[in-house]
Amino acid sequence: MEQRPLGSGGLTVSRMGLGCMGMSEFYGPGDEKESIRTIHRALDLGMNFLDTADIYGLGRNEELVGKAIRDRRNKAGLATKFGNVRGADGSWLGVNGKPEYVRSCCEASLRRLGVDVIDLYYQHRVDPDTPIEETVGAMADLVRQGKVRYLGLSEAAPATIRRACAVYPIEALQTEYSLWTRDPEKEVLPTCRELGVGFVAYSPLGRGIFGGRIKNLDDLAEGDYRRSSPRFAGENLAHNLSLVKRLEEIAAGKKCRPSQLALAWLLARDVFPIPGTKRVERLEENAGALDVVLTSDDLARLDAAFPPGAAKGTRYHEQAMKALNR
Repeated sequence: MEQRPLGSGGLTVSRMGLGCMGMSEFYGPGDEKESIRTIHRALDLGMNFLDTADIYGLGRNEELVGKAIRDRRNKAGLATKFGNVRGADGSWLGVNGKPEYVRSCCEASLRRLGVDVIDLYYQHRVDPDTPIEETVGAMADLVRQGKVRYLGLSEAAPATIRRACAVYPIEALQTEYSLWTRDPEKEVLPTCRELGVGFVAYSPLGRGIFGGRIKNLDDLAEGDYRRSSPRFAGENLAHNLSLVKRLEEIAAGKKCRPSQLALAWLLARDVFPIPGTKRVERLEENAGALDVVLTSDDLARLDAAFPPGAAKGTRYHEQAMKALNR
């Protein structure tokens, strides 16, 4: 798989990454053996950009990823995150970007991952009560100490990205971006391009809807958080499934899966998608997007079928929406 510079700081990763979150939480029950097989297959394919976070599965996801790469650390570009705070019972307690919290989270992630250094360390959400200069300053100290190689932000506003870059180079911004979430195109993407910050697109398959296999809520496991997600609720889901129909029609003409078409659209925008999966079969399907060549006419059809704001429903519930773009 093609490897490219992520940002302008020197980190090179695979053109597409692997989101590991769903292996441990949010998308129904996991299977550790199959998840590890999936990570190993990704690395064998050259898909070396692995994404996790300290809150996924309350730390279990970092432990899983660490276990999977233990005998192949040199093959993996390892990204994890701090900043979202959860209680032992899984409850959401807010965001913390205080320097002492940054340091303690990094130490905990290093232990769970079983590594000496994290390749890319993101602030998961921006803390409105802690100046970004203080947070990034503490993150930069981790680089100087050899515990982290590169720094990233997630769901940060353009002004925040600029302030962060003035303290220390930011290698990547991770934000939701897909055919049904085109919000970054207005200001965030141009800011990243200007500053030499790589753009990592999470939920590039619309939380799985562009796979074409979700027809109603019964297709989701009990406990799957999408059952209560605004975009999967009632009339919103019916409308959004009609968008998937458009994608399926275009994909049929390209002789590819709708998921591959959705990923190819992002690849054509020179961003780095990190589709999540916990199954080898889906991983290999996603990797097939790299073979889908889109013409200018294809891109125009997709843009017309999925104009900004086409999806119904917010990305998250009201409280979580407040943590975005700040």
